[in-house]
Amino acid sequence: MFIQTEATPNPATLKFLPGRAVLDNGTLDLRDATQAAQSPLAERLFGINGVSGVFFGSDFITVTKNTSEWQQLKPMILGAIMEHFMSGAPLLNSTGKADEDGDEFFDAADAETVATIKDLIETRVRPAVANDGGDITFKGFKDGVVYLNMKGSCAGCPSSTATLQHGIQNLLRHYVPDVTEVRPV
Repeated sequence: MFIQTEATPNPATLKFLPGRAVLDNGTLDLRDATQAAQSPLAERLFGINGVSGVFFGSDFITVTKNTSEWQQLKPMILGAIMEHFMSGAPLLNSTGKADEDGDEFFDAADAETVATIKDLIETRVRPAVANDGGDITFKGFKDGVVYLNMKGSCAGCPSSTATLQHGIQNLLRHYVPDVTEVRPV
């Protein structure tokens, strides 16, 4: 098994590509060891001193580190991922499940605007963000402000503010005049 790695815009996060499907649908963002109980692989990764976050996408895994150095962490992470996939163990325990982005908020009168925003996020934003090892999902729309949930390498990325304000905000404003601002939740 050969696992590729890619840098992400977030220097604290590295993207691992095992060359096979990781999560069948959705994404799963685990920010601490207690959440890792949902996945044997996440538990194994959080068992490595220096790992502070794990994110599963459709065909990739991003790992976020704390103050540790990638030179020391990367071989241990690669070993943990390889051992997991070679063992044939499931990615998620029976109690684990992909993130659900429920609890959206917006006024019913804005339903058509929200549908356009969601379509733009799904077709133009999410694929680009997945390339960088993260995910962005719609959370709400109120008074011209779009609220987005940032996951994986996007959460805590130094360039995420620029991505939101210059990239996503400009895109949405161009296609949806009702949008005045984009904010993370």
